[in-house]
Amino acid sequence: MAGSGRRPEHRGPPELFYDKAEARKYSQNSRMIEIQSQMSERAVELLGLPEDQPCFLLDVGCGSGLSGDYISEEGHHWVGMDISSAMLDVAMEREVEGDLILADMGQGIPFRPGMFDGCVSISAVQWLCNADKKTHSPPKRLYRFFSTLYSALARGSRAILQLYPENSEQLELITAQAMKAGFTGGMVVDYPNSTKAKKFFLCLFVGTAGALPKALGAECADGEESQQAKFINERTRFRNAKGKSVKKSRDWVLEKKERRRRQGKEVRADTRYTGRKRRPRF
Repeated sequence: MAGSGRRPEHRGPPELFYDKAEARKYSQNSRMIEIQSQMSERAVELLGLPEDQPCFLLDVGCGSGLSGDYISEEGHHWVGMDISSAMLDVAMEREVEGDLILADMGQGIPFRPGMFDGCVSISAVQWLCNADKKTHSPPKRLYRFFSTLYSALARGSRAILQLYPENSEQLELITAQAMKAGFTGGMVVDYPNSTKAKKFFLCLFVGTAGALPKALGAECADGEESQQAKFINERTRFRNAKGKSVKKSRDWVLEKKERRRRQGKEVRADTRYTGRKRRPRF
């Protein structure tokens, strides 16, 4: 399932609540397109791909190909897999540049070993935590997914999986199965103290244990690295933000403007007033 800006309220798998008309409407929503582009950009950034070199990527839960559009814009090649035939039909109508396959990720990644230079997934992995059929076992389906994904990725590559967990127990279940399958890595949480901007990215390494990328909007101690995911129920606090949200700060505004410039959109020039809050009017 393609990503959205909020945690999905649906309990069943995507193929149960998307028909072709709804899939097309979703893919034409400007708000959804913007959010999908932002999360895809962040996921590709976390992959740490070599510069000026096209790579072959896997998009798990590709939906209608919105995340694939960004991958193509960056000059990479990709294959997308999704469980929803309606979403894939819309992707074909949109004439996306990637190849598409109808498949349930809970049944495994159907590609030969070492085929991909990296993997991204936007708002899809959390669906494996639901037992939508009597035969579904979330731990088994998660392990099947991660073990076959590990095999399909080249040594030294990464998988970046953006997800919307319901609670810390769901996070622990997902990461435990990922580590059991052979991955190292952990969770990168962007803007952890923001309700709307907070995003979870599970960063997984294949074959070699790398340092986790720094999260956006959070201060990390020098030398602080994690080789495995650790989760708590408490919300982390900023050390130097004095309780204020990072969102809509000057740095946040400048990052957003720069991102839109890279997308070819018209953006006002930066000035000393950029990001400055206006005084209230009476």
